[in-house]
Amino acid sequence: MTRTSPPAPVAPELDAVASAHAATDQPQAVFAAVDRALAAQIGHRLFTILAYDPDTALATRLYSNLPDAYPAGGSKTVAQGPWTEAVLDRGEAYIGHTLDDLRQVFSDHALIDSLGCQSVLNMPIRWRGRTLGSLNLLHAAHWYGPADAAACRPYAQLALPAVLPALLTL
Repeated sequence: MTRTSPPAPVAPELDAVASAHAATDQPQAVFAAVDRALAAQIGHRLFTILAYDPDTALATRLYSNLPDAYPAGGSKTVAQGPWTEAVLDRGEAYIGHTLDDLRQVFSDHALIDSLGCQSVLNMPIRWRGRTLGSLNLLHAAHWYGPADAAACRPYAQLALPAVLPALLTL
């Protein structure tokens, strides 16, 4: 049998993230490639990557595109509630459309607002039924919707190999 058409083209951003896995400066090469890809594909003003330790309920920031406001290495205890049940327990994306939505979930909503961000997309990074981290995109009010969550999911999973080593040191 002869192929009648070439394979569908791969999005250049997706290919760039996959290619970043070969770089020696890990995990930063993958994190920066995911940042650039999501900026181009979906858009964000603030972008962070968090690792979650379910044993301690600790979230640790592994990457930030705005390190002055949100430096890598910062940690906080994640309190149980509807957000943690959705994102951490069930592995569902969370979309907050307005600053009021952010106020209900994030204690640092004032800092987030000061950066011009009033909406959020939290995409869990999953492995074997567990949430090990998340990609966190923030932008103007009403920026994100379900199609953005679907577009973000492959990038979250491509970030997984770069997130796993951090979990060993938490």
